[in-house]
Amino acid sequence: MKQTVFTNYLKRIDSLNTRQYRELKEKIEKKDSIKYVSRAIDDSFDDVKCPHCNSFSIQRWGIRNDLQRYKCKSCRKTFNTLTGTPLAFLHKKGRWLNYSECLKEGLSVRKAAAKCGIHRNTSFRWRHRFLYNNKSIKPTSLSGIVEVDETYFLRSEKGSRKLKRKPRKRGAKAKLRGYSNQQVCVFIGRDRAQNTYDKILNRFNSKELSNSLTGILSRDSLLCSDSKSVYKKFTNENNIRHGCLNLSKGERVKKDIVHIKNVNAYHSRLKGWMRRFNGVATKYLDNYLSWYRCLDEFNMDIDSLTILLRAKSADNYTTNHFR
Repeated sequence: MKQTVFTNYLKRIDSLNTRQYRELKEKIEKKDSIKYVSRAIDDSFDDVKCPHCNSFSIQRWGIRNDLQRYKCKSCRKTFNTLTGTPLAFLHKKGRWLNYSECLKEGLSVRKAAAKCGIHRNTSFRWRHRFLYNNKSIKPTSLSGIVEVDETYFLRSEKGSRKLKRKPRKRGAKAKLRGYSNQQVCVFIGRDRAQNTYDKILNRFNSKELSNSLTGILSRDSLLCSDSKSVYKKFTNENNIRHGCLNLSKGERVKKDIVHIKNVNAYHSRLKGWMRRFNGVATKYLDNYLSWYRCLDEFNMDIDSLTILLRAKSADNYTTNHFR
């Protein structure tokens, strides 16, 4: 825009009525939010490489939708900082930070939609796009004294058009305790440094535990658990020190060191936080587990920009996964 044209616009601001001034202000704030998000996303793009062929031989190729575009000299394809990430092809960038704040607060789909001024279907789609990368953000190791225990969630086909069972009322309880086709087993390990590892197990046995904890659990760790035979078999097969508690006899602490209070407290906080969603579809359960794990990592005080930049990461993401 030429300076003379811009000057004329400034002179005409005084002639705006209240409604027009409010609309102009909202338009400017919306544009500022879009530019802020776009700049934050571009600034986080450290190692610029082609998402199509992983080549570092690239050049700048203009700006579109407030994002810097690049062109690969090897494959000749163009891309931006969101190409090949869960946030690719999403619109309304100016509302992404507000939605990140909704994730921090743990709002429902409809409440988040109302707060951000978007449709509930958009809110649902954004939720699982934003949470996609959190599933892979787990501690690479658990060391020292490690507490382990399993918890169960009612198996749910919420949202499915074809149920494989008879419909039931929301909030029903499983008829069988422990692992069954009515419940999903979630194994959680937590060391005394508050590093938390969770995994949905197909079956609760020593083989599944070995597959889940191989490379995660340090060999010199002390594994604290209840007296289930699964844990005894797992520790014996992998030559890991085991602190076993007989909870049925009221044994809660042994030698002032062996206990599972921390992991049980985590279970309690997790299930209390999950109640707000009135049941979670089993196919999305891993997303919700990672969502709470992320909040717990930051003591429920994670920055909204951090949530956004975590969602933008292209690590472990399959291109066009959501298209």
